[in-house]
Amino acid sequence: MSRIGKKPVAIPAGVTATIEGGQLSVKGPKGTLAMPLREEISYTLENDGISVQPANKTKQARAFWGMQRTLVQNLITGVTEGFSKKLLITGVGYRANSQGKNLKLQLGYSHDVDFEIPEGIEIKTPDNTTVEISGIDKQQVGQVAAEIRRWRKPEPYKGKGIKYAGEFIFRKEGKKK
Repeated sequence: MSRIGKKPVAIPAGVTATIEGGQLSVKGPKGTLAMPLREEISYTLENDGISVQPANKTKQARAFWGMQRTLVQNLITGVTEGFSKKLLITGVGYRANSQGKNLKLQLGYSHDVDFEIPEGIEIKTPDNTTVEISGIDKQQVGQVAAEIRRWRKPEPYKGKGIKYAGEFIFRKEGKKK
């Protein structure tokens, strides 16, 4: 029995949700998001929210139950508040600069890295060592953050590289004489 799946997802004021054609569409102040529906799960649109229940008693339906409810919650949160991730750049000469639809990264390579910002994502650089990624789709925000971080992962000796805000980098001691 899913503890998360039992709770209905509340729909706040200013948000409309529709289920049609095997797809759940949610429209809010920040935009519109859609999600394909699984046939193992039954979705019910009620006046207080969206209820997610397994359509049958199979193991697969129970496995998808809590995850599908969380995906519906992420749609609602995305169109009302949005999602954001913050990356911190550490290292001498390492910096980032947002220029229109491109993010220019200087990460110690012989060339600058130009990262093209995808549609629906907004990237801000409040200073040259901080990158703030925001958007309404949680999966897309996380994917863009992971792609930027992949250019220079933090290394364990000096901690140089791109890390998530709040991420702990396990530090190694280095060579002894």
